[in-house]
Amino acid sequence: MVELKDIQEARERIAPFIHRTPLMSVGSLGRLMAQRLYAKCELFQKTGSFKVRGVLNKLLTMDPETRKRGVITISAGNHAQALAWGAIATRTRATVVMPKNAVEAKVKATQAYMGEVILTDGDLMEVCAEIQEKRNLVMVHPFDDPAVIAGQGTIGLEILEDLPDVEMVLVPIGGGGLIAGIATAIKNLRPDIKVIGVEPVGSCVGYQSRKAGKAVRLEEPSETVADGLAAPFMGELAFAHIQRYVDDIVLVLDRHILTAMWFTIERAKFVPEPAGATAYAAVLFGAVQPPLNSLLVAVFSGGNVSREVLAQVVEIGKAPRFP
Repeated sequence: MVELKDIQEARERIAPFIHRTPLMSVGSLGRLMAQRLYAKCELFQKTGSFKVRGVLNKLLTMDPETRKRGVITISAGNHAQALAWGAIATRTRATVVMPKNAVEAKVKATQAYMGEVILTDGDLMEVCAEIQEKRNLVMVHPFDDPAVIAGQGTIGLEILEDLPDVEMVLVPIGGGGLIAGIATAIKNLRPDIKVIGVEPVGSCVGYQSRKAGKAVRLEEPSETVADGLAAPFMGELAFAHIQRYVDDIVLVLDRHILTAMWFTIERAKFVPEPAGATAYAAVLFGAVQPPLNSLLVAVFSGGNVSREVLAQVVEIGKAPRFP
């Protein structure tokens, strides 16, 4: 299990490479539901998402000779970009296995960071393992690795330092690494703070794992606009942290996510991707119902949004206003 000291050491290790992202008061969003809401803006992080934190911590804890062999991973997009960028920063090379239906903008961004992208309609892990063995590369798992979890946990440290009176932190869940790290940091320092995971109904492997009492794999392909949360399985290590530290996992619909994106763009003046707006969607549509005037933080995990999704958000904005 990842411990608090692992997260604290990760922060010192990765600090020279990353942004300390702002924790912004977004009163115009919180007032819609009579809450005091803050946004942890990881969409302003290097490569547009939180993923560089875990990637860099993993790369920087590797033996230099091992790292020189090159690294490989699977990803729908954000982890791919982070690993490609991190490989440049640590003087190695990155190979990323991505699904053929990956968002084109995320594929191009990964390639722009000099990452080699291999698109497949096969099982990502199987294809990745085959290439890894053939080329003698080092796997950097997108979410189920202690160094990656510790790196993501640095967000929790920053939240507590910037807003010590926070009462609830809402975190989107894909494979579980982000919430595992954040919850570990927060609960070890402030066990009274609620940590809530949020998932799309169409890709709720965390919710299903919680219900089953073990990490599970989705039986059907994910169907959600939040491609960054469409992990086909829950990480076993991540799930162990979720079971120990996370208070609850709630679900939101895709239309709720798109509406949350619209209100964020219109009122807070920044542009999250669907995964990035998922935590706020849980507040906006009542998936969580804390006491009125509670002090909340929603983690806006990324901002790598496609033009196609933005077009859907514009259509949402033409509809009658809610609330």
